[in-house]
Amino acid sequence: MGGVMAKVGLIAGIGNLPVEFMRAAQHEGYEVVVISVVTEGAPELQAEADAYYQISVFKSDTVIKTFLKEGVTDVTMLGKVTKEHLYKKITTIPDMRTIKLLNCLRNRKDDTIMLAIVEELEKEGLAVADQTKYMRSLMPPVGVMTMRKPTEVEQLDIEFGFTLAKQMGALDIGQTVVVKEQAAMAIEAIEGTDECIKRGGALGREGAVVVKTAKPNQDVRFDVPAVGMKTLESMITGNCKVLAMEAKRTIFVEQEAVLQKANELGIVICAVEGPDEE
Repeated sequence: MGGVMAKVGLIAGIGNLPVEFMRAAQHEGYEVVVISVVTEGAPELQAEADAYYQISVFKSDTVIKTFLKEGVTDVTMLGKVTKEHLYKKITTIPDMRTIKLLNCLRNRKDDTIMLAIVEELEKEGLAVADQTKYMRSLMPPVGVMTMRKPTEVEQLDIEFGFTLAKQMGALDIGQTVVVKEQAAMAIEAIEGTDECIKRGGALGREGAVVVKTAKPNQDVRFDVPAVGMKTLESMITGNCKVLAMEAKRTIFVEQEAVLQKANELGIVICAVEGPDEE
């Protein structure tokens, strides 16, 4: 296969997910052009990307022009770009394209914002690819991955939490819930997964169960649920004892390190599916 290598663009937010994607795509023989749209992105991106740029999330015109200049046709968005950015005091003045984009939104739901960005990219001929394209091997099937299995009480909480998380996802509020003894301790909203886990864990005092699911009509181009070391660290802070993710629909990064630490602490990590998906 001589000639030019295929290029893929990555709009990277916070967390380890963009790094895993970049490495997986490079492993498949792609050149990866990374645009980090947050200031707190992973340092590995800059070190390992074939081309790296840091451009504010509010400069969507520059983001698009940079990809076009680099000859990118396919783009993936990964990592957290928290909605807090839209509500914080904006230090970067948005460009005209971004102002128009924000003004046209029906509401400020995550999906509405992400979809608007996708449409903006596609208008310029950039195809937005499925986030899971190179990540399928990181999406665990049904089963318990740790040495400890859930107790009967925990199992009931997992089932209760799964249903609740799906309902929250259907409303486009969040994907994560923390439950204990079949009562909701915390539901993820704008604060993001980690803060939700810490808060729910503290309210549940000890032994709460964390459940993360995909939205019922999950758009695989953005916001596919993901868990990793940061998730486990938040659980340890909140004294949570179980993490249940939706099987085959959650990206589980840093698996080896996470499972090793979970086993040391007697924490359960499992992948489950809903009653209607078996």
